[in-house]
Amino acid sequence: MSFLEIKDLKVHYPIRGGFFHTIQDYTYAVDGVDLSIDEGKTYGLIGESGSGKTTIGKTIVGLEKPTSGKILYNGQTVNSKRARKKLGYNKEVQMIFQDVFSSLDPRKKVIDIIAEPLRNYENLTKEEERKKVLELLNIVGMPGDSLYKYPHEFSGGQRQRIGIARAIALNPKLIVADEPVSALDLSVQAQVLNYLKKIQKEFNLSYLFISHDLGVVKHMCDYIYIMHRGRFVEAGTREDIYNNPIHIYTRRLIAAIPEIDVKNKEKYYMIRKKVEEEYNNYSSLFYDEDGKVFDLIQISDTHYVAIKDKEALKNVENNIA
Repeated sequence: MSFLEIKDLKVHYPIRGGFFHTIQDYTYAVDGVDLSIDEGKTYGLIGESGSGKTTIGKTIVGLEKPTSGKILYNGQTVNSKRARKKLGYNKEVQMIFQDVFSSLDPRKKVIDIIAEPLRNYENLTKEEERKKVLELLNIVGMPGDSLYKYPHEFSGGQRQRIGIARAIALNPKLIVADEPVSALDLSVQAQVLNYLKKIQKEFNLSYLFISHDLGVVKHMCDYIYIMHRGRFVEAGTREDIYNNPIHIYTRRLIAAIPEIDVKNKEKYYMIRKKVEEEYNNYSSLFYDEDGKVFDLIQISDTHYVAIKDKEALKNVENNIA
């Protein structure tokens, strides 16, 4: 059973202008999405910059306010601060940020950074707190002498591991990871991702993994949501998305994954060219006249695609899928 559900979530930002600074229009950052998260699973949220994926993550943890729709935690609505506090939601749902350096206070030592959530929710003695922080540092592979150092004394990968230690301090059920490795070198990315997997097994965590990198998501995620223009265009298991992509936007993203096989570069160029032609020729099957994404249609037990109708789906299956 899903412990966290999002139903018809919308987050719209007003665009103001004119002499009186009145609302002229809205930016539809998130425009009606449904999402369910089960215990111990990793969910990928994929899309280009501006697609709305980070807005969903921030709304889940309470950093953004939904315009409409519901966020349900164990069946209870947690749209308000009061509801989140009453249900202990803020302890159970934590976030790892993309810009880890900005998320760690440069004036504080590591012990104070990691202990901050403990001080807000737990009643520990100084010695208990120190032991707990040491335990958390050990879990993320950081040495004990990190306790009294400052963020600037660490590499990017080490700072991200400190951020992970802070996120798991209260034994949460869900961690929203917003581009957690995008700013790191490839070798360091692998280290951080492996720690996230190890921690997931140890704590039975669920992750909502937000990224634009389909290669990373393929390595990490059980179920994947593809997002474009504020809506989900496709959703399915890892196998559904990578082995049978239907939506032209999904196919475009997958075709753009870098290849290291230089001997076949002409082959990959032709694949990408074909996908671009599909995007131009079949756009009306996936977007309405105003460019809005159609609603999702279920095409298998686990696979959904945003498409005009069943007839359009047959057209796609016969011509491009």
